[in-house]
Amino acid sequence: MRVLSFGSLNIDYVYRVDGIVRPGETKRVKSRGVYAGGKGLNQSIAMARAGLPVFHAGKVGSDGEFLIKTLRESGVDTHLIAYSGKASGHTIIQVDDEGRNCILLYEGANQDIDEAYIDEVLAAFSRGDYLVVQNEISHVPLIIRKAKACGFTVIMNPSPYTPDIEGYPLQDVDIFILNEIEAEALTGISVPLEALRVLCHRYPHVQVVLTRGDEGALWGRQEDLIHQSAYPVKAVDTTAAGDTFLGYFIAGLVEGLPVSEALDLASRAAALCVTRLGAADSIPWRREVG
Repeated sequence: MRVLSFGSLNIDYVYRVDGIVRPGETKRVKSRGVYAGGKGLNQSIAMARAGLPVFHAGKVGSDGEFLIKTLRESGVDTHLIAYSGKASGHTIIQVDDEGRNCILLYEGANQDIDEAYIDEVLAAFSRGDYLVVQNEISHVPLIIRKAKACGFTVIMNPSPYTPDIEGYPLQDVDIFILNEIEAEALTGISVPLEALRVLCHRYPHVQVVLTRGDEGALWGRQEDLIHQSAYPVKAVDTTAAGDTFLGYFIAGLVEGLPVSEALDLASRAAALCVTRLGAADSIPWRREVG
C-alpha cells in the first residue's frame, strides 16, 4: 500500500503583523520569512513525518527546486514531480499576534497539470493505494475519476473551496477532511454538527472529518459520530494545522488504528504544529508527537 499526494507546491512568503491589514490600510511588518508550502506539499510532509510511504505528484517552475528538496528531507518520494514553464505557485501570508492568518494564493505551475501527466502518474500505482488531493491544482475532477477507476481509496480536502467543487465527482470520494468554512459552503449550514450530518446523509459511504480549530474535530459516517477535543496550547501560527491534522489522521487509519485513536493522534500533532512558526517547518515528526 502506497500513498499518492497529488497536490500543490508553493513558495510561502510569510509576514508577521500586529493585526491583519484592513482595506485601504498600509501596515509595517514585524518580520518576513520565505518557506516551502502549499497544501499538497504540507500534507505530503505531514504524512511522511507521521511514518507513511508518500509519493508526491505536482509541478514546479524553475524557481521550485528548494520545494522538492524540502519534500525529500522529510522522506517524501519526489521522482514524479515535473517541471513547468510557469513560475511556481506562491502565497502571501499575514500572521497576526494571535496566530491567525490570511492568505493570498498565486497558482502558477499548480495549474499546469494536464491529462497526459495525470495518466503518467497514476500508471505508477495499483489498486488499493491511497490518493490524497486538495483543490489547489488543475483537473482535480479528472484525477479523482481516474484514481477511483484504478481502485484507489480517494481522500479529498476541498480547500480552497470554490463553487465548482459541487460539480466534482464527490461520489467517488471515500474520506472528506474539511473545516467549518468548507462544510458550510458545501451544505449551506453554519452549525458544524448539522453540516456534518448533512454530508454523512448525502454521502452515506464516506467518512467525514470536520476540523474546528481550538474546538477540536468531528468525525462521522452514516449515524456514527465521534467528537475529538483539541489539546490546549498557546498558538503562534495556525498556517499548517489543518494539513498536519490530515496527514496524521490518514497515517493513523493506514496503520490500522481505530478512528478515535487516529483522531487523537492527529489532534496532538496539530497542537504541536501551531506552537511553531511557518508552514512545512512547523509540522512535527512522529517521534515528537509520541
